[in-house]
Amino acid sequence: MSTSVQEDLPPALDSTSEPPPVFDGTTRLYISYTCPYAQRGLQEKIKLVPIDLKNRPDWYKEKVYPPNKVPALEHNNEVKGESLDLIKYIDTNFEGPSLYPEDTIKQEFGEELLSYTDTFYKSVTTSFKGDWFDDAAAAFDYIEKALSKFDDGPFFLGQFSLVDIAYAPFIERFQPYLLDVKNYDIKVGRPKLAAWIEEMDKNDDFNQTRRDPKELVESYRKRFLSPS
Repeated sequence: MSTSVQEDLPPALDSTSEPPPVFDGTTRLYISYTCPYAQRGLQEKIKLVPIDLKNRPDWYKEKVYPPNKVPALEHNNEVKGESLDLIKYIDTNFEGPSLYPEDTIKQEFGEELLSYTDTFYKSVTTSFKGDWFDDAAAAFDYIEKALSKFDDGPFFLGQFSLVDIAYAPFIERFQPYLLDVKNYDIKVGRPKLAAWIEEMDKNDDFNQTRRDPKELVESYRKRFLSPS
């Protein structure tokens, strides 16, 4: 996958950092650079505020988002969380063409796929600590089948949509990690997934949010292979 990343990213704020002027009319997306859930739905009109999750500032929980998680979006004097809810909110409340189809069949399938994201993540990451790949392989087979449902484009719902935004950060991380650590290529035997990855590599907006694959692999190594 492409190694292109966004330049001049703002530094992450930690416990020593002063808070931004919350609720001053600026739209802010509080994120972590390492978190796949916070990689979704970035836009030019939204100011990024990265948070150091290992050394979180107290003011983030006290003044911004009491659940103390990322991502969280500050907009119209409110703060909203939960990544899947946020990508829908951004799609609805900001300018630009909708990233969700009007076709009711595609909408229903899209909701099914969005609901599956947690299962997908858990099924794959469970395999990271051992050599048992049945759950992970089944999860990627599910993705391959889902990508085969519509034939009007290479994406989950045919054309690029919120569903692709939801899955892209996970697959961006899983692909290099499994290849490097487990010697498991998720594209083998899955032509639809391979084509989807190729198309996502061409997406300039997504490329701007990516991290170096080597950094992602090392981060997952520390998380899943280091002794407890």
